Amino acid sequence: MELDALKQTAIEVAQAGGDVAMQGFGQSKQIDFKSSDTDLVTEFDRKAQETIVNIIREKYPTHGILAEEDLSIDLDAEYVWVIDPIDGTTNYAHHSPIFSVSIGLLHQNDPIVGVVYAPAMSEMFVAAKGQGATLNDMPIQVSNIGKISQSVLGTGFYYDDQIIKKNLVYFGSLIHQSRAIRRLGSAALDMCWVAMGRFDSYWEMGLNAWDVTAGRIIISEAGGLVSDFEGGKYELDTHNLLCSNGLIHDEMMAALREAS
Repeated sequence: MELDALKQTAIEVAQAGGDVAMQGFGQSKQIDFKSSDTDLVTEFDRKAQETIVNIIREKYPTHGILAEEDLSIDLDAEYVWVIDPIDGTTNYAHHSPIFSVSIGLLHQNDPIVGVVYAPAMSEMFVAAKGQGATLNDMPIQVSNIGKISQSVLGTGFYYDDQIIKKNLVYFGSLIHQSRAIRRLGSAALDMCWVAMGRFDSYWEMGLNAWDVTAGRIIISEAGGLVSDFEGGKYELDTHNLLCSNGLIHDEMMAALREAS
């Protein structure tokens, strides 16, 4: 199947999902809760997902779909779209522009297309296998920072109390070793910020496939590395993510290992 056509579909559905999200951005909206009072979903998450899925199903009816809002279709298909209609829902619900639509495409479990669109910031990150990565059609690449002490890092805190406690240990250690640590609240954008050099590394626990599938290929095509905390290959069922510019990956793994 032609890669460029698949990439264009990913861009199309990301834009469509972003348009739906922007209809509700800054407005009062219905907020529901999933696992806890901090795990939010809005009607616009669901509307954006429905819009995205309808376009994909019409164009590629044999493809599988894995989407955040309780949707799994034929995950054994050759091609599987992995969708987060609004990554950063808490930001979105509180009128912060740091949220994104994340669209990843797997071919036999290998990411081949990734699009992350931040509509409130007018930033679209795109990558396809072997074609490099771009931000608003301009090529991007990871930073050339070679040590943690000169690095700006990103992290996130999942909704589970035990994971939060463990990540506070990592945070407390790395805040003293790095130049700074930031928490955006959108894993997809955290990864894109590594890909274009705003961050030098990013780690998080408790993530799901829809959070990171697009970001994985965007970072890889920008010259960075993505793994689990031990340096192993990141798979669909992996939940501990470490990504970096590649130059500080080993040092980051060692720092996480020592902190734990």
